[in-house]
Amino acid sequence: MGLYFMIGFYSYTVVLTYLGLASSAIGMILTFQGFAKYALFCLAFSGLCDMFDGKVARMKKNRTEDEKRFGIQIDSLCDVVCFGAFPMILCYSIGMRGPAGISILVFYLIAGVIRLAFFNVMEEKRQEETDEARKYYQGLPITSIAIILPLFCTLRPLLGHRFLSELHICILTVGLLFIINFPLRKPGWKMLTLLVAIVSCALIKIYFF
Repeated sequence: MGLYFMIGFYSYTVVLTYLGLASSAIGMILTFQGFAKYALFCLAFSGLCDMFDGKVARMKKNRTEDEKRFGIQIDSLCDVVCFGAFPMILCYSIGMRGPAGISILVFYLIAGVIRLAFFNVMEEKRQEETDEARKYYQGLPITSIAIILPLFCTLRPLLGHRFLSELHICILTVGLLFIINFPLRKPGWKMLTLLVAIVSCALIKIYFF
């Protein structure tokens, strides 16, 4: 049961969402202090939490309609911070600081917010019609940046002086894919495990090599 003497709903269904938000908050602090490569771990961990928070929430079969709606809202609000504002700050610290870079980062954040607002509307409507898990995304999910950015940063030694220009293109492309309407099948357990392994290897490479 939730703690109904407080505003909000408090149960195990939102624990991973809050852990991801806390990780991103720590990551932003690390970024401000100049530890971008450690902040990348926080971004990846937030993405890991997001991978499974929906599955954890669906484990509770007796969720009320208010709890379901609260879950949708809190997930998207946290995603704005974790995968919108945090990557924007991280990319700025890495070097996207000129007019073009700042413009792309602002566009990225706006596109992410638009996507999340659209998702909230459509997901609430979908959950009124069915309790089944979503099988397809519409467009690229905003959480994908938790995979894309760490992987891209592993290419820095290979790209050399081209790294920043390619980073601009990467973030612009990701922002566009947030708001372009195309079907993208949700990954299954095998694919999720593979993605976790790949990102983990990327982080090890960044830290130690």
